Parts: sequence; C-alpha cells; structure tokens
Amino acid sequence: MPQTPHTDQQHRALLANLAQRAMLERGLLPDFSAAVLAELDRIRAPAGVNGESAGESSEIRELTDLLWTSIDNDDSRDLDQLTVAEAVPGGNVKVRVAVADVDALVKNGSAIDGHARHNTTSVYTAARNFPMLPEKLSTDLTSLGFDEVRLAVVVDMVIGADGSVKGSDIYRARVRNHAKLAYNSVAAWLEGDGAVPAGIAAVNGLAENLRLQDRIAQSLRGLRHANGALSLETIEAKPIFDGDQIRDLEIEQKNRAMEIIADFMIAANGVTARCLEARAFPSIRRVVRTPKRWDRIIELAQEREFRLPENPDSAALDAFLVKQKAADPLRFPDLSLAVIKLLGRGEYVAEQPGDTAPGHFGLAVRDYAHSTAPNRRYADLIAQRLLKAAIAGRAAPYRYAELDVLATHLTEEEDAANKVERQVGKSAAALLLESRVGEQFDAIVTGASEKGTWARLLNIPVDGRVARGFDGVDVGDRIRVRLISVDVERGYIDFKKISSSEH
Repeated sequence: MPQTPHTDQQHRALLANLAQRAMLERGLLPDFSAAVLAELDRIRAPAGVNGESAGESSEIRELTDLLWTSIDNDDSRDLDQLTVAEAVPGGNVKVRVAVADVDALVKNGSAIDGHARHNTTSVYTAARNFPMLPEKLSTDLTSLGFDEVRLAVVVDMVIGADGSVKGSDIYRARVRNHAKLAYNSVAAWLEGDGAVPAGIAAVNGLAENLRLQDRIAQSLRGLRHANGALSLETIEAKPIFDGDQIRDLEIEQKNRAMEIIADFMIAANGVTARCLEARAFPSIRRVVRTPKRWDRIIELAQEREFRLPENPDSAALDAFLVKQKAADPLRFPDLSLAVIKLLGRGEYVAEQPGDTAPGHFGLAVRDYAHSTAPNRRYADLIAQRLLKAAIAGRAAPYRYAELDVLATHLTEEEDAANKVERQVGKSAAALLLESRVGEQFDAIVTGASEKGTWARLLNIPVDGRVARGFDGVDVGDRIRVRLISVDVERGYIDFKKISSSEH
C-alpha cells in the first residue's frame, strides 16, 4: 500500500524521531544517563588552564602565543584540533597539530567514559546529532574553541620539501585558538575565488602561515600518492532545510582547506602509531586490508581500457584513478564509489609491540592509529591515554587483551553508527522523492551480494535497493532504474532495473 505523502508534517521533527528510534534499534544510546549528567554537573571548568595540572605542570609547555587556528565545518563547535606551521632551516617546515586533551576531564572508567565507550563515536544525522560526549564538554570545556586556553597533546613534525617526515615529537601544551575558520571560505581564498576570511585578516601573519600550511600539505599528499595512496572522490549529500521542511540535498565536495586538515591528521596519526610502537606500547590501528574483490576492480579498469596487475597494487590503482579523473571528471565520483565498495570497509585492529599490522591500503601507509578527534571518536581517546602515559614514562593504561576486545567493539559500533546515519539520510531522501515514484533515472550499481543489490542515482545524490531486475549486474555497472516505492519511516528507497525497451 502506498504511503500517504508527508506534505503536512514537519520533516525535521519526523527525522529526529526516526533517528532516535534507529539509534535504539542498533543498540546505541541516544541520551545520556542520570549518572552521566550527575558526573557532568560536577565538572565546572576546563582542565589545567591556570597552570595547574595534577602535579605535572612542568611537563606542559606554554604555546598559547603560536598562531594556532581551527578549520572545520561552518557549524562545528566540537573542535578537536588546531594547526600551525613554521619554516625551519634546510627548507623544512615544522607542523604542529594540537589535539584537545579530552582525557584531562574524561577519566577512564567514569560514567561519561562508559557512555562514550558504549557508542564509540558521535552520530550525525539529518535532523539531530548524538554526540559521544555531553556538549558541555565536547563543544566547550574540551573543545579548542576560539580565544580559549585549553590543554592539548601536540604532535610536532618536521616535514621535508618532498613531503617526508624528517623528525617528530609529542608533548603536552597549553594552546589558544586565534581564529575559528571554515573550510569553504578558506578554500575559496586559497584558490583565488574568494576574499580573505575576516578571521584570517584579523591576525597578523596568519595568512602567510596558512599558505605555508597549504604548501606543505600538498607535499605530504604528493608523497603519499607517489607511494600508492588512492585518489578517491565521493559525493556526500547534506539535507538542506527551509524552516522545518527539507527542500534539497546539497553535495559537499572536497576542497583545499579540507585537504590541509586531512593531510596533517594522516601524518599525525602515523607519528602517533610509531611513537607507541617505539615505547613498546600496544595500540589500536586503523586498517584497510588488501581488497578481496580485486578481480572486479581489474574488470572496471579493463572496461575503461586500463590494465591492472593480477595482484593488488595500490600505486597501479591510483594511476588508473588519476587517468580516469582527468578523462571524465564529472563521473569520477561514481567510479570512486564503486572502488571504495570493492576495497571493503576500514576496521580497528589491536597491535602488540613487534607485530605488523595490515596497514591502510587506501592511504598506502602501514602505521596508522586514529588519534586526532577524541571529542568525536573513542578510538582517539584510547590513543590519547596511551600517548600521555608513554610520554610521561608511565605504564600503558590498557593491556593488549583489552585493546583486542575494544578494537572489535569499535569496528562493530562504528558500523552501527554508519547504518543509523545512512538510514536517516535515506529517510530524508525518501521525503524528497516520495512525489516522484514512477519516474526513471540513470544510476550506478554500488553493491551486489547475496544480501541484495544497491544503486545510486547519477543526477540526485540518493541511493537505494534494486528490488527487481538486478540479475547479472555488478558493482560499477551503469543502469537505468524506475523508482517503484519509498518508505520514509524505514528509510527504504526501491528501484526496478528497466530494459532498453522500457525507456
């Protein structure tokens, strides 16, 4: 039976209710318990801003005068990192990444920590967000907010002109955010398409510092790609509301400012992993294994007259991707999505000192530990606790056996969170599409297994299940589909593959 269109309902409230239900169905906690709120009420101020820090003040450097800045989404308040760069002798650049010291207020074993450990990540949906930590912390007391003095763990890296890390150090410091900047306006300025943002213009020397950050980030990225990191570009859609009603899906695209942060975080995560290994500490690594469906990736390349080797080779795959982006930039995100699906998901794996983790196939790095977003990801909070113990000369706060259990839990709950976000995103898309049932669209197949076949529309950033006519199709195939039904409450969008005679 067709659904009654939701024309008279407030979309935002509907989606918020659906998000709450989806969290519960996936075993995630949508709300903070009374114990968490009671514990939160006893936290009145940020940690260590007046020079005191549990007897460790001598280990904390005073770096508030450096030109630290944050670059994030326009509406982000849970600011996890600040960055700053400095030219040093030999043509090198010192890059510092300050990561919010969340552990200073969120203690292992506390009620707040228990909630974070259960969910493992913040969940961002179309109408409501579910922060991993209470907003009093994540957007205030443990956030690196504008003009606030905060404790941080600093990853200090000397980067060569070729993009290689020449040296590194990790230490604790007090920092101050001198400018809260947004990706889009910074990118437009860097690319010559926009005026200098007011936050940059207000701070002497900041424009030059950010251009230095941009230059060295490009060097880091260039070296990674020379080593086989994959040039992937996917389409992310964000619902746009007019009041409480959805009116459109806006595509979010990568830009130069996003790449600065991504490149510095990848480098910092590598330094973190190597630091823990050097101190003989166990750790949790973020890995993307060698793709199991390499044969299908070979087929996709052959369809585009490119030959890949029989065995997985990230450098060869990146060469193919770079060529395809140049040849067909409009449809490159569709190819990227197909490759990502065939690579398989990322996962967390515990590593003992002396072990060799599988590495991250997509980034072409072996040493990689999520560590730069402790307000948003529990894996990063674990890494921070390990790092702080390592640099203080204390014993590791986690044993390998515990990290092994946590790694599995982190992977499972990340998958659950992703499913919540996708489900609510599909509900938002279904609200937009429910008046278009019966129409035909061009699409690309994004999933094909015993569990079902999925496709994404090429001209509207929406994906759904191919419920009929899916025999013989595989990931990466272009097909023509008809929208046959939507179910807003369940986040279902169903298509039928149609033959050329039905066009």
